[in-house]
Amino acid sequence: MSDLAARLHERAYLTGEFVLRSGATSTRYFDKYRFEADPPLLREVAEALAPLVPADTEALAGLELGGVPIAAVLSQVTGLPTLFVRKHPKAYGTRQLAEGGDVAGRRLTVVEDVVTSGGQVVASCEALRDLGAQVVAAVCVVDREGGGGAALAAAGVPLSALFTMSTLEAAAAGR
Repeated sequence: MSDLAARLHERAYLTGEFVLRSGATSTRYFDKYRFEADPPLLREVAEALAPLVPADTEALAGLELGGVPIAAVLSQVTGLPTLFVRKHPKAYGTRQLAEGGDVAGRRLTVVEDVVTSGGQVVASCEALRDLGAQVVAAVCVVDREGGGGAALAAAGVPLSALFTMSTLEAAAAGR
């Protein structure tokens, strides 16, 4: 697992000055699109994430945009159907928040790429619950350790991360 962490760090870790979704600035950034665009690495990430998905999950809910490719490959690994969850319902066509099937009454595990403050994940979980879903858990590839786990716990959603940012940095340093 430390080898996977080191390879993710090598592929997607950037330094510089970055504004995060939360509005905070950071001198380090994990550009998840760099590993999500690498088919063998994305597959390996999904295989490592699979054991974190609770056994009673009925469907995966990939969050726009970064959670979608992860959820799609995780679906292939687990055999669970995938829903694609927008930040806001589209204003045309079916006007759905979640594409790919009904959410009402289903036990969902939300899939995200990187969690910092957890703001969007919490908002998406609440929106899915408003549609009648039972959000049982959230999984992510990287927890940036910015309070997201606590925010999700306060919303009644346990977060399981494949790696923390500290773990990625430690694995890269040990390489």
